[in-house]
Amino acid sequence: MERVGLEVFRLLLGCWLLAGPVPAQVRHPLPVLWMMPVSSGGQNLTAAVAPAVRLALQDLKRQEAPLGNYELQLQLLDSQCDAAESLKVLFDAMWAGPKYLLLLGGVCPSVTALIARALPSLHLLQVSFAASSPGLSNRKWFGNLFSTVPSDRAVNQAAVKLLQRYRWRRVGVLTQDGARLSEMNKDLMRQLLKADVLVVSTQSLSEDVCSSLRRLKERDVRIIIGLFGDDSAADVFCCAHKLHMFGAHYQWLLVAGGASGWRSGGRASGCPADGLLTAADGSIRLQRRELSGTDAAGVSGRTPQDYLHSYLTQLSQEGSKVSPLHAFAYDAVWVAARALSQAMEAVKHREKYGSPRNVSTGEEAQRTLLNAVKQTQFEGVTGPVFFRNGERMTSIELVQVQGSGDVLVGDFSTSTQQLRLMNHLLKFKGAAAARDQTLVLEQRLHVGLLQFSIVCSAAAVTIVITLSILLFSLIHRKHCEPQDELLLLGLLLSSSSVLISGLDGASLSLRTFETLCSVRLWTLSVGQTVGFAVLFTRSWGVYSRCSIEQTQQHRLQRAGCVLLWMLLLDVFVLTTWQILDPLRRAVLQHGEQRDSADQLVVRLYSEQCSSSYMELWLTAVCGYKAPLLGLGCFVSWSIRSVQLDPPAVSNKLLTLSVFSVTLFSVAGAAGSLLTSHNPPLHFCLTSALILCCNIFTLSCMFGPKFLYMCLNGSKLQQELEMQQESELPQESELQQESELQQESELQQEFEAAEGEDEEKKTLSRLNQQLKSQTAQLDVEIESITMQLSEMSESPDPEPKHHMSRGPRSGKVRAVRWTHAAQVCSEDRNSERKPSSLDSINSPEHVQRRLSVQLPILHHSYLSAVGGVSASSSSVFGSRDNFLST
Repeated sequence: MERVGLEVFRLLLGCWLLAGPVPAQVRHPLPVLWMMPVSSGGQNLTAAVAPAVRLALQDLKRQEAPLGNYELQLQLLDSQCDAAESLKVLFDAMWAGPKYLLLLGGVCPSVTALIARALPSLHLLQVSFAASSPGLSNRKWFGNLFSTVPSDRAVNQAAVKLLQRYRWRRVGVLTQDGARLSEMNKDLMRQLLKADVLVVSTQSLSEDVCSSLRRLKERDVRIIIGLFGDDSAADVFCCAHKLHMFGAHYQWLLVAGGASGWRSGGRASGCPADGLLTAADGSIRLQRRELSGTDAAGVSGRTPQDYLHSYLTQLSQEGSKVSPLHAFAYDAVWVAARALSQAMEAVKHREKYGSPRNVSTGEEAQRTLLNAVKQTQFEGVTGPVFFRNGERMTSIELVQVQGSGDVLVGDFSTSTQQLRLMNHLLKFKGAAAARDQTLVLEQRLHVGLLQFSIVCSAAAVTIVITLSILLFSLIHRKHCEPQDELLLLGLLLSSSSVLISGLDGASLSLRTFETLCSVRLWTLSVGQTVGFAVLFTRSWGVYSRCSIEQTQQHRLQRAGCVLLWMLLLDVFVLTTWQILDPLRRAVLQHGEQRDSADQLVVRLYSEQCSSSYMELWLTAVCGYKAPLLGLGCFVSWSIRSVQLDPPAVSNKLLTLSVFSVTLFSVAGAAGSLLTSHNPPLHFCLTSALILCCNIFTLSCMFGPKFLYMCLNGSKLQQELEMQQESELPQESELQQESELQQESELQQEFEAAEGEDEEKKTLSRLNQQLKSQTAQLDVEIESITMQLSEMSESPDPEPKHHMSRGPRSGKVRAVRWTHAAQVCSEDRNSERKPSSLDSINSPEHVQRRLSVQLPILHHSYLSAVGGVSASSSSVFGSRDNFLST
């Protein structure tokens, strides 16, 4: 290693000696440290760059003053690409002297980054020709580092500009492991994110190359950015050829070299040369411009072609390989020489005198040298050389592989940030640049205008028929059932839901769409519930009439309760659903359709009403409606043979209506679930089932009834008039009874309002009056009896009266008498003569009548005065006490 370093030093010294001293010109030596890995990985990197450095030193000797007044003296330091070893040799050189102001070189990124952080403390400035890592662009940490090679950050900028030019917004990255490529990948990700470019997938070549590419293909990546070297290019393009990831549908962008690896002799197993060439054809490589494209001479007096010829000549003499950094090393020597000479001249102009060596110490010399490097600008062999924020401003070339050759199709200027493309040279495999992904067309499935018009027309006809029947029922209420209006209302609601379900959601706002979702749910569910509840209650009424003896009023009450509970249950479930989990707009995907070239994908979708727990709510609704439908079918089947009045209304039709509602409801629920992927079919099927169910129900429940009314209209009118006439007297009697009842209630209330004292006094007076009247009647009866006994001339015994009174009480305690009633009878065989008026009023007849009437009259008053009851058996217990013969 030391022998190689000495050899290089001898070569440089020989070049300096060959130039020879210039008479009458004193050249002042400028010591410069040159850090290079003399031997790294079995390769002598210094040997490939040394010819370019010698050419630069030779050209500097021929320059005029003031540049020709100074001579660079290079001190070679072997870094060995080891950070610790680099720091050691650097400190040893600075300790040994002389004082150094500038450090040239630095190839290994790890060594360059470490030393560049320490430059301000060492009062050194570094000019590198290999520091391209994006991390070295931080001027806060690496303010004393300048590099003649463009940064990898500039290459990433060119790649982003190319993506923006063709509007590629979706890319994939294929990267290789390594310190430089890892830093480059991080910077690329930041710039892509800033440019709003989506990185679909990032795959590493550390795994199987074909597996990485296969994953990119599965993610539909069409634009692939490659960050890999020449050694991996053959493997990558071989797998790309096997997976058919090339041609008009794919575009490869290589931002870290890699396009010439398969040409330089690398061959992947299993891939012929033609296959690699086919896969790489059309790829675009972004690379730094190594030589200027002009034919004009630069600051050294050489043209880029002249320099390249001289370099290759010396390199062939030494037998070394070409280094891609040789031109940047040549310009780096010129940057160092011009900056040092300008700094020395500035010091001379300021101090007027002194030795240049005195400038090698102090912060003032470092600031002067730093400003000189920043102001450096000349035409080098790699193009214009100047710096901005420590980075070399240059052009990034865009080279496209076309067939077996490379074609320069554009460039990117890092100074102006402009991308220039030569479209007449740029060729793509297809008619235009590849798409960044498969073209996806979002196609919304909706109900066609013709379908919507036909279904809405049918729904409108159904609604008009239902409204007509409802109006007829209201007019002829006497001949219709009490629940016909509710049944028609349910049919109207369910038919109206058809009009809402077919509306185009794209033309509606989000709030309107969600409102219509709720309205459709309520109208359909409540309409079905009300309609079926009416049919169920009517069937239940017939069933209970046949099986249980109940009054008509009781049956109506129970039917109304059933209808009310079914409606309340439906309203409760729907209200809970609406509050806890309302219906919202949801997008349902229905798969994709691809063309034969796999360039166009039609993605079908539809908009529907849904909620977070849609399945749970549908299960709850079906959970309480399914048993009711089954019970309704059972009840209606049980009454199918029962006959009702009038005979036109058959229970078979009622049974048929219940079964039809059940069948259509089940078919609608199943059809809705099975056709949800096809909105037009879903709309037509569900609407047809709803409308058919409503029409069938109208036909069964109202068709025969209206036909019967039309055929027997006069008879029904006469019965109605007779019923009204018979109801009029009944109504008048009921009215009179109600009036009498009201009067008696008022009288009772009035009497109840009187005091208890007045009632007692009234009863006492009434009792005294009755007692006195009874005594008078007893006296009259006694006198009449005596008169009758005197008038009697017959030998009939006189009636005997026995009366007993209590002493001093004046009350009749007991009355007992015997009276012999004489009956005048003639001979039964004799003929009766008609009686005259005198015979009727004769004393005999009068006595006979009194003998019977007076005891009865007497006993009728005994109960009023507290005596024997009129119904007492003690008085009329035997015939002897009543009549004696």
